[in-house]
Amino acid sequence: MIEEGAGEPPVARLGGTAAPVGGWRTATVAGVRRPVARSVQLRLDVHDRVDHLPGQHYVVRLTAEDGYTAQRSYSAATAPGDPLVELFVERLADGEVSTYLADVVEPGDELEVRGPIGGWFVWDGATPALLVGGGTGVVPLVAMIRHARDLGRPDLLRVAVSSRTLAELPYADELAAAGALVVLTREAHGIRPAARMTGMDLFPLVEPGQTAYVCGSAGFAEAASQLLVELGVPPSSVRVERFGPSALLDAGR
Repeated sequence: MIEEGAGEPPVARLGGTAAPVGGWRTATVAGVRRPVARSVQLRLDVHDRVDHLPGQHYVVRLTAEDGYTAQRSYSAATAPGDPLVELFVERLADGEVSTYLADVVEPGDELEVRGPIGGWFVWDGATPALLVGGGTGVVPLVAMIRHARDLGRPDLLRVAVSSRTLAELPYADELAAAGALVVLTREAHGIRPAARMTGMDLFPLVEPGQTAYVCGSAGFAEAASQLLVELGVPPSSVRVERFGPSALLDAGR
């Protein structure tokens, strides 16, 4: 999830219960990987960390020598039990923060972060859920999958993801291991030709009582949410997280 200048709510709520909210902290970069082209995966040791719920995000703030600041928000990919916070950052050509994180940051560097933030797009780890993600929108869903695995309850989740190509899909191996349906729009995958996600793809995954979590670009999130409603999922059971300019990040284009 990427959102410019996200504001921190005074109280985040999950089903009427306060979700954790953290203020500004210093984080030491513990690991840097580049598993997908034009992206970076950061492992952060957040000092005095407030434990997060799967689906929450962090703000990363950069400050120049002249005092100019820029900040962006990124979903955590880690389960709450992980001692570190993992962020997956897509490098945008004109991104002030993403280019620095992808090109400059090294292990041992310190970053300013704020979080966790968000109380709507979070999974409680106890109820059935349908996870639908496009492109880098799979990141908060990976946190939910990891949390379910830690709890010994992967049976609670059904997962469908979309990407242009398999090489561009973050956490592709982990998603496959979790049994995710993988839909590719620019190349065939198994016996499935290149095509956008359809209602027929999602139909076998829909079950009564699920909460649906949809994350991706504005275009993807709108299309996927509409498919779910057409399949009979109550609109009140669909939670949506949109990110970035749709012209740049639409996973279905």
